[in-house]
Amino acid sequence: MFLRALLAFLMVPVVVAGIVPFTIALYDPFKSTGSLAGILPLAIGMAILLWCVRDFYISGKGTLAPWDPPNNLVTVGLYRFVRNPMYVGVILILSGWAILTGSPIVAGFSLFMSTAFFFRVKMHEEPWAERIFAAEWQNYKDNVPRWLPQLKAYYPEQ
Repeated sequence: MFLRALLAFLMVPVVVAGIVPFTIALYDPFKSTGSLAGILPLAIGMAILLWCVRDFYISGKGTLAPWDPPNNLVTVGLYRFVRNPMYVGVILILSGWAILTGSPIVAGFSLFMSTAFFFRVKMHEEPWAERIFAAEWQNYKDNVPRWLPQLKAYYPEQ
C-alpha cells in the first residue's frame, strides 16, 4: 500500500505541481524576474498537499490517484474545514511557482488547472463519493464547503 501511495504521489502532484510548471517556466519567453514572495504560497501548498496525502493513506486507506481512491471517506485533518484541500494545496503550489518565476504561462497553467479541478470534482469525484459513501457523504457535503475553508471544524456524528 505504501508503494502505491508513493507512486501515486510521484505520478500526479509531483508532475502537475512540480515538473510541468518548472518546465514551462524554464522555456517561457515572457517570464519576468519573479519574486521570492512565491515561496510562501508554494510552501503552504506543499504542507497542505503532504498533510492530505497522509490523511488519504492513513484515514482513507487509499491514495490520491484516481485509479486507487480511498476506501473510506476522508473527514479528518484539513478535510474537516474544506472538502478539497488537496486541490487547494496544488493551486497554491502552482500560484507560488507563477509568482516565483514571473511566468505568465505558469499563471495561465494555474488558472487552467483550477478550472480542470473544478470540473473533475463536480463531474466525477462528487458523484462517485455520493454513490460509494451515500448518507455519510451527504452529511459531509451538507456541512463542509467545497473550496473555501470554514472556521468551524466538521465532526461527523458517531
